[in-house]
Amino acid sequence: MSECPPPTTPPDILVVDDTQANLQLLTGMLKERSYKVRPVPSGKLALQAARSAPPDLILLDINMPELDGYEVCAQLKRDERTRDVPVIFISALNETMDKVLAFGVGGVDYITKPFQFEEVDARVAAHLKLRRLQIELAARNHDLQQTNAELRRLQDLRDNLTQMIVHDLRSPLAGVFGTFELIAGEKDQLSEESRGLIELSQGALHRILTMINSLLDVSKFESGELQLHRSTCDVVALAREAVGLLAGMRGSRKVVVESEVESLPAAIDRDLISRVLQNLIGNALKFTPSDGEVIVRLAHRDGQIRVSVVDNGPGIAPEYHQRIFEKFGQVESEQPRTGTGLGLTFCRLAVEAHGGKIGVTSEVGKGSTFWFELPES
Repeated sequence: MSECPPPTTPPDILVVDDTQANLQLLTGMLKERSYKVRPVPSGKLALQAARSAPPDLILLDINMPELDGYEVCAQLKRDERTRDVPVIFISALNETMDKVLAFGVGGVDYITKPFQFEEVDARVAAHLKLRRLQIELAARNHDLQQTNAELRRLQDLRDNLTQMIVHDLRSPLAGVFGTFELIAGEKDQLSEESRGLIELSQGALHRILTMINSLLDVSKFESGELQLHRSTCDVVALAREAVGLLAGMRGSRKVVVESEVESLPAAIDRDLISRVLQNLIGNALKFTPSDGEVIVRLAHRDGQIRVSVVDNGPGIAPEYHQRIFEKFGQVESEQPRTGTGLGLTFCRLAVEAHGGKIGVTSEVGKGSTFWFELPES
């Protein structure tokens, strides 16, 4: 930690002692060190002086009439204006219990009389420096809190604006997608090149709509607005359907659905889990070489349905295995980033909303397996 800069004004020290000789001695010595010193001869006057103008440090005797040092310190620590002012007890009492009581009421140090001024000077300097550092830290914390509050406000504005934009985009894009579906229905009348272009366009539009829906639904999940609409569905059939919907992305890649059983029924929100499957399979296709293969495996273990999407793409380093499921989390790689970082966030939230869990197993250069588990019922 760097040295704390010297204060622009001399530190203000309140010296409290009912013995005039001690008061004069400490006051004179501290003034020689260029401190601002306020001497007071009683506990009552000490409380008045500290509350009217809180000092930077207090040197406090214990044995005083009316209010002893313990009670003065206790009252100072109960007062919001003075609770953070460091109190150093300076007393002829030298029993262990005296020191325990002093620290118990809030003292930061204890000097026994008769004292050596070099000791007093060193301890005063140390506690003043510590106090300055505490004030500086509190100021920085306050600035950080204000900055964080402003960042949260700006993030809320950004999220609201983004939601407005993507919400308005969804309808016209859905219309364009529908138009391409109609054109694709007449593919027998089109040339092979035209059919290929339509398939590519359908794939691109599908990805755009998926990103838009993911952004809107992530916001709904975070605000607690998205409700599940469960029905009994066959997850195997749903996986095969998702593969079919992504035919435009497949190209020359091979996509295989493997299941231990013919059917895996589960009470799920069909639309949400379908989109989870499409996200995971779409990501696998995007990062799999043109001559590669994507395998969708389904299994049933201990009341859980496990779906794994396996690719032979570039793989993901271990340090990114958790980050990629966070909002806008992406993997740093040489490949261009073509997504928003929201697809996997949506998948995580959707699976967790069903009481399931999601994860990835991957090594760089060895492909990836994205998996999720859902309760059977």
